Amino acid sequence: MAVREILVYPDPLLKTVCTPVEQFDAATDALVQDLLDTMIAAGHSVGVAAPQIGTTRRVVVVDVSKSKLGRDRNHGQLVLINPQILEREGQETMREGCMSVPDYTGNVNRASTVVVEFLDRQGNDQVIRAEGFEAVAIQHEIDHIDGLLFLDRVSSLKTDVFRRKR
Repeated sequence: MAVREILVYPDPLLKTVCTPVEQFDAATDALVQDLLDTMIAAGHSVGVAAPQIGTTRRVVVVDVSKSKLGRDRNHGQLVLINPQILEREGQETMREGCMSVPDYTGNVNRASTVVVEFLDRQGNDQVIRAEGFEAVAIQHEIDHIDGLLFLDRVSSLKTDVFRRKR
């Protein structure tokens, strides 16, 4: 469909709690395709959420399979509609970045394993267990549809946020 522009913080849409998808129609499919196209076109992105492209629906895409951090353990390209985390296990701190916060990265504590229930692109109910970098990426994208950025999750803005090197 289309590569969409990524909204950048402090755009207020990035702090919006998104509404669930109720219908699987052409508009929903177009949104999914726009998210996939935008993620792939970025080249370095492992996920994009609907509010990042200006749509307040509970849709995210994740694919860590081409990242050196996620290459070994992943589910490939995921489309998660109305996702919810059912279980969290373990904890790890990882340096996160975000296309909506392009100038900074930050150390974020997240669960190292998650069980996520969601609807796939066809509206089928799915449940997966994700570990490591894929689990972190899924949690990061779900935060977007809950109106949160990784900056909201760092322990200290002074010690855990870093200017990105260009």
